[in-house]
Amino acid sequence: MSYDNACKYLAEQYPGDFVRWLLGVDAPQIEILKTELTLEPIRADSVTFLQAANKILHIEFQTLTISDPPLNFRMLDYSVRLKRQYRCPVTQVIIFLQETTNEMAFTEEYRDDTTIHQYRVVRLWEQDSAAFLANPALLPLATLTRTESPQGLLAQVAERVATIPNREQRQNIAGCVEILAGLRFEKDLIRQLLREDIMKESVIYQDILQQGKKQGEESLILRMLNRRFGEIGTSLIERIRGLSIEKLEELGEALFDFSEVADLELWLNDNN
Repeated sequence: MSYDNACKYLAEQYPGDFVRWLLGVDAPQIEILKTELTLEPIRADSVTFLQAANKILHIEFQTLTISDPPLNFRMLDYSVRLKRQYRCPVTQVIIFLQETTNEMAFTEEYRDDTTIHQYRVVRLWEQDSAAFLANPALLPLATLTRTESPQGLLAQVAERVATIPNREQRQNIAGCVEILAGLRFEKDLIRQLLREDIMKESVIYQDILQQGKKQGEESLILRMLNRRFGEIGTSLIERIRGLSIEKLEELGEALFDFSEVADLELWLNDNN
């Protein structure tokens, strides 16, 4: 999950750089769209929707090729939902982060007896590192690009990070580099080349710590509710997952006073 969070952070923090890389255009105004779509809500931390010049760029970051439903069907499903909701063209790109020989990483369409749906696939391990090294927004992805000397590439990335003049940006890019480089390199090597204090001060590093804490709170509360009232509905689960850490902690205390599921619904109505 931390890899997904790092990629999502980069795409949403630097949308113009991702639009320029994947669409080859400069867009002066880009809107980051919510990741929940209509009908039965589907959400994924690895998904980013960017709307530029009346076109949606849908980026899906993947470390794994196994998915239920399969990735190519998911892309069809997302495309239909996006077109229905926003009524504009959609360009879809799956970016595979970790090298694999699985055929799904080399599949660029969904096909059945009546439907053909196409999308793009970017396999980072095949990409030339030069363009990524030249752009601070893409530096964390550079660690996963093509090279004959992986350790030398990581050293180059560390050198480029050190030259970023803005301290806050440098911290956040370094944090993302540490996370994504972990798909290819040992932690000790990463920490030799990147200053640990800078990485730990980064927004993305702290965000991942918070995400872990939030997921733990959610899991505990849902187990307690299921134990008391049996399985609760999907809509209630989604509302609980939408709560902040502070509200989850308040719910954890309040649920001891609940006698039925209706009490949970009332609490959520008052606290959402």
